[in-house]
Parts: sequence; structure tokens; C-alpha cells
Amino acid sequence: MKPALTLDDAKKLMAVAEEEARRNKWEVVIAILNDGGRIVAVHRMDGARPGNDQIAIAKATTSAMTCRPSVVWERWIEGRHKAYATFPFIAAQGGLPIIIDGDLIGAIGVSGVKSSEDEQIAMAAISAVFPDAKTCREGEENDAQSF
Repeated sequence: MKPALTLDDAKKLMAVAEEEARRNKWEVVIAILNDGGRIVAVHRMDGARPGNDQIAIAKATTSAMTCRPSVVWERWIEGRHKAYATFPFIAAQGGLPIIIDGDLIGAIGVSGVKSSEDEQIAMAAISAVFPDAKTCREGEENDAQSF
């Protein structure tokens, strides 16, 4: 049986992500999607900018639909894969897939501060709620390392 992301899981992810953002005095939007790229929860912290909603959802969608951190796409279009910029994904760090036992269960996307800080928030949430989860598929670890 394949693991699944529940609403309770999303609430836990959201709580940890918000705490990480508050601890750093960051105002962000956090989006949590299931394995089909559908919204389970979105939270807009007070002070987050209007465009951050769509960006957080797009980062999570990119990670859910490709089973890759969104930073991978950022690296690819900065390199020799310029055509990837035309794909319906966002090439910006801050979206992470949640992979358990090789199965994608969902993704989290954060927007509102520097992209590396957005990813820090997402990673804090995943690490706390799913300590054994991966954020990239086996064999793709080098592609997913942050720079």
C-alpha cells in the first residue's frame, strides 16, 4: 500500500513551517499539495506579499509533478537546458517533494523570502514531520543539492 499525505500531516507540516518562518521573522506563504499536485493546505502569514500565494503553489506543483526540488529546474535553465524555461513549472528554489519509501506523497512550496530561505522553511517542516522522507528520487541526489 502506498503512503499518502493526510490533512493532519499537512497541518503538522504547516505548523512547523510557520514556526521556522516566525523564528526567523520571515513573512511567507506555505503551500502543501498531495501527490497529484492538488492543494491540501495553503497558509498566508500576515505581511506576506500578494504574489507569494501563486509562487508558493507553483513551487509545490513543480515538485509534486516532477518529483524534484524546484531548484533543479532553476539550475537546468541557467545551464544548457534553456528550453525547460518554457515548461509549465517554476524554476525557483523553495519547492520540495516529499518522498517516502520511494513513493511521492506530496510537496511543499514556500515563497516570501530569499529562495534558499524558502527552501530552509520547507526542509524544516519535512524533517520534523517525516524524518525519514527524501526530497529527491534515489540516484538524483547530486541534481538536488542546493548551491
